[in-house]
Amino acid sequence: MATTFYDLSVPTLLQTVRAVGGFLDRAVTHCAETGADPDDFVHLRLIDDMAPFHFQIEAAWHHAVWGLEAAKTGVFEPPGLVGPVPFAELRAMMGQGERALEALTPEEVNSWAGRDLDLQIGPRRLTFTSETLILSFSLPNFHFHAVTAYDILRSRGVPIGKRDYEGKLLTRPT
Repeated sequence: MATTFYDLSVPTLLQTVRAVGGFLDRAVTHCAETGADPDDFVHLRLIDDMAPFHFQIEAAWHHAVWGLEAAKTGVFEPPGLVGPVPFAELRAMMGQGERALEALTPEEVNSWAGRDLDLQIGPRRLTFTSETLILSFSLPNFHFHAVTAYDILRSRGVPIGKRDYEGKLLTRPT
């Protein structure tokens, strides 16, 4: 059986969106157990010249949802960044992303395959097909921001590991 555009995008994005939601939940549990405030994570960075935690979550959400929206419409226009918000709102973004991805059907997403897309992203003009947009732009950016958020939490003592980042693997039926 051939791999479809849906197969290349939605299940992979959902796997990691759910994993991010899971490690955000683990951070809240950790804070409850240690008396810390999850909102203290919002402004944290791995290093001074990297964007803060809240940006990592927003950017992951944007690439998960609006990468596919760009494949559909030909325009990459995620909503504007909201900036520092309470940790609970960052968790809600991942929930919104999960629901948006779950609402997509294979037929709908597969109908976007093979489209030519010319995107203006900041000063760059980029030419893609629907597939190359997802595989070479949105998925790498999505995973970069998701793993950076994971790394910030892990570096601050939240007890998460590789399996928390992997989430539920997409294994073949047995």
